[in-house]
Amino acid sequence: MANEVTIRIGGESGEGTISGGDILALASARWGYYVYTFRTFPAEILGGPCLFQVRISDEPVKSMGDYADVLVCLNKEAYDRNIRDLRHGGVLIYDPSDFIPDAGDFITYAIPFNEIARKEVQLFQTKNMVMLGTISALFGPPLEAIVQVVESKLSRSRKSNPILMEKNMLALDIARKYVEEHQSKHDSYRLGPVEKADRVVLNGNQAVVAGALAAKCGFFAGYPITPASDIMEALAKELPQVGGTFLQAEDEMAALAAVLGASFGGKRAMTATSGPGFSLMTELIGLASMAELPAVIVDAQRAGPSTGMPTKMEQSDLSFALNASHGDTPRMVVAPADVADCYRLIILAFNMAERYQMPVIFLSDQSLTARVESVDRGNFQPIEVVERMQVKANGANGANGANGVNGNGHSNGHSASIGDLAEVGAEEHEYARYAYTASGISPMTTPGPGVPTYVATGLEHDEHGHPDYEPDDHTAMMEKRFRKLDTAAEELPQPQRYGDADATIGIIGWGSTEGTIQEAVDRARAKGYKVAALHPKILSPLPDRAIREFIHSVKTVIVPECNYSGQLANLLGARYGLQAIRVNKFGGIPFTAGEILQAIEEVS
Repeated sequence: MANEVTIRIGGESGEGTISGGDILALASARWGYYVYTFRTFPAEILGGPCLFQVRISDEPVKSMGDYADVLVCLNKEAYDRNIRDLRHGGVLIYDPSDFIPDAGDFITYAIPFNEIARKEVQLFQTKNMVMLGTISALFGPPLEAIVQVVESKLSRSRKSNPILMEKNMLALDIARKYVEEHQSKHDSYRLGPVEKADRVVLNGNQAVVAGALAAKCGFFAGYPITPASDIMEALAKELPQVGGTFLQAEDEMAALAAVLGASFGGKRAMTATSGPGFSLMTELIGLASMAELPAVIVDAQRAGPSTGMPTKMEQSDLSFALNASHGDTPRMVVAPADVADCYRLIILAFNMAERYQMPVIFLSDQSLTARVESVDRGNFQPIEVVERMQVKANGANGANGANGVNGNGHSNGHSASIGDLAEVGAEEHEYARYAYTASGISPMTTPGPGVPTYVATGLEHDEHGHPDYEPDDHTAMMEKRFRKLDTAAEELPQPQRYGDADATIGIIGWGSTEGTIQEAVDRARAKGYKVAALHPKILSPLPDRAIREFIHSVKTVIVPECNYSGQLANLLGARYGLQAIRVNKFGGIPFTAGEILQAIEEVS
């Protein structure tokens, strides 16, 4: 039996709901627990309801949980919005000066958050510290763990504002004493001590930044947009420290244009945006594909269409990512499932872009960008970086680079094949940048002395890059560009089946739903159902063999997606003739394992 509790905090923007939740999650992780968070907040700068939920367990956590074991309501609105999600027999913490809850099947603690902050601490902004002191006294983690996190977060302001640190510490201590003196503590959901482990605590955007740096990203250009701005802000600070270049562009079109220019110049380059900004990049995605330039584009999806709901999650950009730009435009699409994936797969995305010389779209989402997880440090081991296939400076008869990318993003260490290079051209002035090769991949050059040059144009062109509008040549060049996807499909890792080998019910998902699906599969199997799941993380090119084998091995396939139209289900139906049972959720909130379990039970 896991030592576990799910705590939800509801409040108003400006009350410290989110920052208090972050401190609670980090303190719990430092104490030795696994944590998994979810947050939602208004798009406005100040005002509006906020929610922070953290699931704390001594075992690995795969989802945010179906219900709250503990609900902390900082105002009446938070109670009205969230009381339905408090499990039977759970704990409600509230301020009696705000409201008195209705009678229900839950334990209550009345804590005067406002009075303690205003009168005893004499600083209302410490209300969230009063809340944390209360949670610590009732459930854990110990106050010392919270104090350490608060001190680290306020370390920069300690010298300039020492009173702020003093007031925060006072609020924590007064809250602890209040609980000890005025409340009869129940043992429900009390966390016990656990052994500390070597884990990293970070969110999805932070993992993307760490992975981009590990992938030797040398250039980033972007424009601020929720929920991708954290990536830009972090790389603005970190890239120059490792010899890279950061550019805040005037808009998303300029950002991707700059990325393509840097890539042409030999840099590993990326941008990060969300749906509205990604829409503006579509013409330049075509240029990257036509000119065969490596580029990584992070699309941190949010609920749409148009400006939509900037701070809510949705998985509604898949169809757009697969088809964005006019004409038949090859590109690759990668979708991480968790925080560790954000690190590993952004490195893989860079390796794919460099190896196959095309844009790679990295589909994260608002939930994953902000989700904090405690991840075993072993998930952040160095991964070999794949270099683009390049012509050597002394001519076109040699190249360096890798032939493939394996499941860990490692190159196989081989140079470009003789067959690929034989067609490039022996003379420098005859350098065929876009030579027709068996793999579709042609050696590149980086501008500089003694290196064969070429023109990277958006016009259709011949092998040398010269504009060419002949039907036969266009046909051959289109086949060459798409042949790279066929090559990649053979080289890239296949998804692994999860669950029963003899399952009758199969679930195919994508993106940040993987952990929730796996938890639902575990719970269904415990009830005697035969269930398995497949979760492709590379969605272009699709892992055809694995998907076909999975579909044929089960009687029924469920496709859960956080979008209205069932975009993956549509893709699977068009490609494989699959008539899947669609489970769609599109209110801006992720699936719970219980919702997917219910879908399994309904088709059994």
